[in-house]
Amino acid sequence: MKTYENFIDGRWQTARAGQLREIRDPANGELIAKVPESGREDVIAAIQAARKAFDSGPWRKTSALDRGKFLFKVAEAIRSQAKKLAELEVRNCGKPLAEAEFDIADAANCFEFYGGLATKIHGETMQVPANSLSFVVREPIGVCGQIIPWNYPLLMAAWKLAPALAAGNCCVLKPSEMTPLTALELAEIFRQVELPAGVANIVTGPGAGAGNPLVDKIAFTGGTVTGRKIMTGAATNIKKISLELGGKNPNVVFADADLPAAIDGALFAAFANQGEVCSAGSRLLVEKSIHKQLLEGMLAKIPKIKLGHGLTANVKMGPLISATHRDKVESYIKIGLSEGAKLLCGGKRPQDSELSKGFFVEPTIFDNVAPNMRISREEIFGPVLTVTTSNS
Repeated sequence: MKTYENFIDGRWQTARAGQLREIRDPANGELIAKVPESGREDVIAAIQAARKAFDSGPWRKTSALDRGKFLFKVAEAIRSQAKKLAELEVRNCGKPLAEAEFDIADAANCFEFYGGLATKIHGETMQVPANSLSFVVREPIGVCGQIIPWNYPLLMAAWKLAPALAAGNCCVLKPSEMTPLTALELAEIFRQVELPAGVANIVTGPGAGAGNPLVDKIAFTGGTVTGRKIMTGAATNIKKISLELGGKNPNVVFADADLPAAIDGALFAAFANQGEVCSAGSRLLVEKSIHKQLLEGMLAKIPKIKLGHGLTANVKMGPLISATHRDKVESYIKIGLSEGAKLLCGGKRPQDSELSKGFFVEPTIFDNVAPNMRISREEIFGPVLTVTTSNS
């Protein structure tokens, strides 16, 4: 078991209060790491380090070409550690290994892409009346506060950090308190490639600081309720914000669809990453004439979605992130039943004793779902698919 520290100002630091949070494998409850339970003082220290690095450090004056070279080194390091990072991702957030391997590769690609894009950030000139000159120069915003969720830990970190660093900004990243491990491993990569101190800081725990005047921009991915709080905090000094919040996404299948492809696509859209995806196809809208055939094809394939620990061979779906989240998903299943939807499969925890210590819920499909039902309108963020028919 490894004990991590916060990465602030280019070095590892313990939390000011000295408290630690246990990180456990959601598939079996095994203790896999301890991380700092950071408080406001830790977040402020990270913000101050980023502010100093941006205002008086070398990063904003580093050429775009050289900034890109740093990101290329990060991409190369991620690829060289891909096996370790993927396995750690599985143990921290529960997803199957194949999905984690894809995420890690995509994270490396993200740093590589923005490393190349760094030299392509151009201004523009505009035609104006004679004896005048008008042009745009693009400059970094400054200090970026970045908050990411638990469903794609390293990939979300890459999506936030890579473009901001390529543009010359300095960053404070707060990963989810439940899944901080690969983000902290990324911090070690930053240290290894000798990213200048304070350019990228990573702080774990609940934290705070959306309204801190030293932060110029907030980028948040997560739930809508938290997004509102972030917006309120950022409004205190009219801070720039980017919010990527929840969704309830329709997957529409018409009568002329390629049915085998539609069946596979619907199952993947609903149950990949345990359905813990803001873009999950959690609402299936089916033309009435193929409704029966489509559902029969889907139900025939449900038994092939093997549940288990993500490191176990042939597992297709892992546990949910926590007991609290499992309870939330199960509460929506009860709501669906109370609303009169027809439960076709799942709706319960697996009976396998080997899975009893994990936060598993079977892939669940509801039919006869009316558009006004809560399970059709509200984001469940779990392996629950609703089916609604239409005449055309």
